Amino acid sequence: MTHVAYAGEASVKADPWHIAASLLGGGLTAAAEQALSAAAAAYHDEALALALLERAEVLAPGHPAVRIGLYRFYFYKNRLAEALGVARSCLVDAARVLGLPADWRQARHGGTALSGYDDLLGRFYLFSLRAYGYLLLRLGQLQEGRAALAKMLELDPDDRLGAALLLGVLTRHEHGDDD
Repeated sequence: MTHVAYAGEASVKADPWHIAASLLGGGLTAAAEQALSAAAAAYHDEALALALLERAEVLAPGHPAVRIGLYRFYFYKNRLAEALGVARSCLVDAARVLGLPADWRQARHGGTALSGYDDLLGRFYLFSLRAYGYLLLRLGQLQEGRAALAKMLELDPDDRLGAALLLGVLTRHEHGDDD
């Protein structure tokens, strides 16, 4: 059993199967699930939707479904700096659960932690890294964004999650071809 500590939470005992199930919404209390559903319904009212998402975070601190909800809210509201913070926290938490280095630059392909595309936890880590890299690009931090996406491609050599596409867009942008 792995001890997983999330920001604002003392400690949660969880094994990888529990964490994987939570990525699919498992383990949410009814109250947290209701807060997430209400936040989705209130999307047009930014203040209310955010308050409901924050309520869900209080009810289920660090739960991946809540973090994904927060990320999507910030992303689609074009609050990219906040979305970046959520992506970063997802990346750090996923690394901790997978036994990977906290610094994504030190992660290596081929270990049991990133066993392949079918591994839900590994895929969550890669999606988090992609979100992190993409947001860095959108925020003008091109060097760090490129490094994150290159690392993602190293960890996903079959490029199932599209890092090469994003790197290609960045290269065309840097050469003045924004079409």
